[in-house]
Amino acid sequence: MRVAALLALTLAGTVVSNLSWARFPQFDNTALLTPEPTSFSQCPQFFANGTPPAITPRAQFRELCYEAFAVLHSGTTKTPVYVAQRLNRQLIEDADEKRAKRFFADARLPSAERAELEDYKNSGYSRGHMAPAGDMPTPTAMAQSFSLANMVPQIAQHNSGAWNKVEQDTRHYVKRAKGDVFVITGPVFTDAGLRIGANGVKVPTYLFKLVYDATTQRAWAHWQQNRDGETVGRPISYQELVNRTGVEFLPRNAFQH
Repeated sequence: MRVAALLALTLAGTVVSNLSWARFPQFDNTALLTPEPTSFSQCPQFFANGTPPAITPRAQFRELCYEAFAVLHSGTTKTPVYVAQRLNRQLIEDADEKRAKRFFADARLPSAERAELEDYKNSGYSRGHMAPAGDMPTPTAMAQSFSLANMVPQIAQHNSGAWNKVEQDTRHYVKRAKGDVFVITGPVFTDAGLRIGANGVKVPTYLFKLVYDATTQRAWAHWQQNRDGETVGRPISYQELVNRTGVEFLPRNAFQH
């Protein structure tokens, strides 16, 4: 199967009817208030020039705004399509909050479209953050990062090894950057991808992390296979990421000086 078509599997089979986020009490990531309709128009700060990636809305796609990141969620794969963040030096320096430990299913998602804690139990896969807990600047943001809407089934050794290094390298870069850095992270699936749990959470074959420096207008991406023994190699170009996924993640004017 052509790699350029892989992300289409995330998009396939899925009118965006979205639900909003109610802020949690500190570290109480089960106490939700009544959800209200929302969309990415309510959290444009997480996207370069306020423009989300050019993906056609489909049934079972939900736009979720959190305090420190935004998720386009697929009810078909029960995972994110992508997760978007805006980072800068100050936010990373603030990101030393006590680590939350309570994973939870996001009640804004219909039960038929979401992963549950039981899906991961005894599956052999870890719950892999797309927006890393290590990036979260406040207790609320930290708690929210443990939503299963921010997770994919990930090989444990990859999660704690090469992928962890990609996350650390990204934070190191952000600390040196002169302004905002936009990061988009997500899974890529193949036909042969497994599913776990009663809800059939799809296991990604690849993961990517796109990094865009708004000051220098440079962009690159880390591309990793979700497997044991994966190592961190040279990043690929933005255009190569577009070629592999078929998605324009950044607006055209992101590269205009």
